[in-house]
Amino acid sequence: MLDLDIKRFWEDDALSHQENCFSKKAPQVALGIRMSDECVFAELGEEGNPWGPISRERRIELNKRYNEKARQTVGISLLSEDYPKEDEIFPQYRRIGEVFGGRYFFDGNTEWLQSECQTPQELETLLDKVEALNLRDFIFPDNWESEKKRIFESYGKRPALFRGVRGPVTLATSIFGVENLIFLFYDYPDLAKRFSRLIEKVIIDYIDIFIEEAGYSQDSFPSGFGFYDDNCSLLTPDMYEVFGLPVLKNVFAKTSPLQKDERYQHSDSEMGHLIPLLAQVNLTACNFGPTVTVSEIRKHMKNTRIDGQLAPFTFMNNDEAQIIAEVKRDCEMAKIDDIRGLNLTTAGSINNGSLLTSMRAVMAAIQNYGRY
Repeated sequence: MLDLDIKRFWEDDALSHQENCFSKKAPQVALGIRMSDECVFAELGEEGNPWGPISRERRIELNKRYNEKARQTVGISLLSEDYPKEDEIFPQYRRIGEVFGGRYFFDGNTEWLQSECQTPQELETLLDKVEALNLRDFIFPDNWESEKKRIFESYGKRPALFRGVRGPVTLATSIFGVENLIFLFYDYPDLAKRFSRLIEKVIIDYIDIFIEEAGYSQDSFPSGFGFYDDNCSLLTPDMYEVFGLPVLKNVFAKTSPLQKDERYQHSDSEMGHLIPLLAQVNLTACNFGPTVTVSEIRKHMKNTRIDGQLAPFTFMNNDEAQIIAEVKRDCEMAKIDDIRGLNLTTAGSINNGSLLTSMRAVMAAIQNYGRY
């Protein structure tokens, strides 16, 4: 096991996150890992479904116990101990997948979006329905206005901005199917473009609606937006340039027009072939799949913070030797030409089973191999 000076680590880490992790004053690679709520079960030896519902009281109790152990192992608390009461939570509104005729369901492990739309003719009919929809009336439940008023008067809270969404390809493949979407490019290219443009319009309409709901004006609202598009890897660059890229460009133009504004893309898949295209939207941060290297990303994205590239299963398997090897690899790539900008975390989700000792191993590897 590598030596680790925890006090010094956190002092150095505070400096390492400055200037989006590109600061020349940073003494070492930044650490992005802060674990996740689902990790409490394996860490504490508790029964429970990491992805299932849990009461507020149980969540707070587990997180407090986890944080006690975290302070002993890595030196700081990691998980929130402050969760809203049930009567502070806004009513559930319909999501974009439902606008496009889909249905969200939880299978006991994760949430899926399914649709019965299978043919180009059915897709065309669906798009006609979406275009004719009064979106505000469709997405909000009948008690939205009364609950919004009550929550504001009781707690001073407004609805949140709409600042992130499934990426256009993941949404489209969930609604229409992977093979169907790919064939659509060849057989009905105009319909494929229409599908993409309508996804873009609906996303921007959601953004506009929640700017108003959150109490901002169109001329003054907090910037930033993120896409979560694992399935983008399924398209060729030519397909993605037609279908996915215009959505990102236009949504970012709406939400993040300035150089400093957040433009984020998560795609924990083998999507290295799309990096040259994604470079066109000037991402401020990215989180790509574990087979996509720091050097490969940096070749095309000189100013993008890289959140990665430790494989999630390496982290979850708690093989400290392999964790250290991958962190060392990524740190060495980040130090090439002193470009910096690496925020060392997993290239994808942090899953239950990932232990605090593995986080400590990452910290030690950064302190030993990630010094600038």
